[in-house]
Amino acid sequence: MVTLVLGGSGSGKSAIAESMLEEIKDVEVKYYLATMQVYDEDAQRKVNRHRELRRGKGFRTIEQPRDILQALDQMDPSRLGESAVLLECMSNLAANEMFGKDVRPADEVVRNIVQGIRILRNRVRHLIIVSNNVFEDGVRYDPATTAYMDALGKINCVLASESDEVTEVVAGIPVILKKERGKK
Repeated sequence: MVTLVLGGSGSGKSAIAESMLEEIKDVEVKYYLATMQVYDEDAQRKVNRHRELRRGKGFRTIEQPRDILQALDQMDPSRLGESAVLLECMSNLAANEMFGKDVRPADEVVRNIVQGIRILRNRVRHLIIVSNNVFEDGVRYDPATTAYMDALGKINCVLASESDEVTEVVAGIPVILKKERGKK
């Protein structure tokens, strides 16, 4: 089962996604794929805050800011099909992939991330993906940022169409946008 959790910055989407992961009972292992790249003190504070919020929840954290499929190497292969994964967050992953050592073309980033997510979802029992809504401020950005936003939008659209459930978090309130019948 794949669940996409969308929301704006500070909307509470991470907390909702973590609650969803905690509620899953039919798995042996719960992984938390953290994608934030630490570039400065502010980013380190955010990572530390998220680590503290996860403490004691039984998640196995894997720090994987890019090349998401490499996280599979850090998971127990004998229990992979009996695992749940929370990917936090697609927005960071897309930015890290696009603006690494060199700026990569948006279409390449979209293709690689979508392919990686498809492989990951076929290997685990549950996959929860957190992503940002980045199109709601009406501000015009520079071409590189606009290309990133377009790439993230395309990724979100593919993920939403291929997910069993899509939830948007608004001011801490989860609003179910899509739920496939017969899915739990």
